[in-house]
Amino acid sequence: MTRKKIPELAVDPALKRRARRVYQKLDQLYPDAHCALDHDGPFQLLVATILSAQCTDVRVNIVTPPLFKAYPTPAKMAEAKIGNLEGLVKTTGFFRNKAKSIKGAAMVIVQDHGGAVPETMEELLKLPGVARKTANVVLGNAFGKNIGVVVDTHVGRLSGRLGWTKQTDPKKVERDLMGLFPTKNWTMLSHLLIYHGRGPCRARNPKCDGCGLLKSCPRVGVE
Repeated sequence: MTRKKIPELAVDPALKRRARRVYQKLDQLYPDAHCALDHDGPFQLLVATILSAQCTDVRVNIVTPPLFKAYPTPAKMAEAKIGNLEGLVKTTGFFRNKAKSIKGAAMVIVQDHGGAVPETMEELLKLPGVARKTANVVLGNAFGKNIGVVVDTHVGRLSGRLGWTKQTDPKKVERDLMGLFPTKNWTMLSHLLIYHGRGPCRARNPKCDGCGLLKSCPRVGVE
């Protein structure tokens, strides 16, 4: 029995053209856009991304230097006492679950991958604490692989305001964005939207006057 191929979503050509023009404008507005999580290599980025759930990147960047100094490799973190990890990541919130996840991920990396972070979506999703968003962050920023689009609160909000999607579920938003932009732009798209979302296009009282996207933005849901 053969599996049925999932049909691709029909994308309005005009919407695609408008979306890509907005991307070009964002690229001009934020030429230095990049991953805001400080890291040195795939393992540090993986851990930092797990810690970033329900926490600011600024806080994570404060927490990770002493964490990585104490446990610089997956092998060291896999051997860490859970209480020590909890103490080091406590200020990121949900620290017990996060400590369990980063230790568990390190153990799987050591046991199943020879100490190297896996480079596929399938294998990353098998790691404790890793969902599609985290996997996309690691694949796109650590390995340069555009497998999907990172959809956080900023990306989801701006995608709706710009009229790119009517969806609210991150997976459905991601699928819509993947249909609008070329694969090579998927990782950077998230960075650009996050920069804009942290700037003028805030959740409350967005600063539309003077926004570089004002003429291109339908401002869906914005009064």
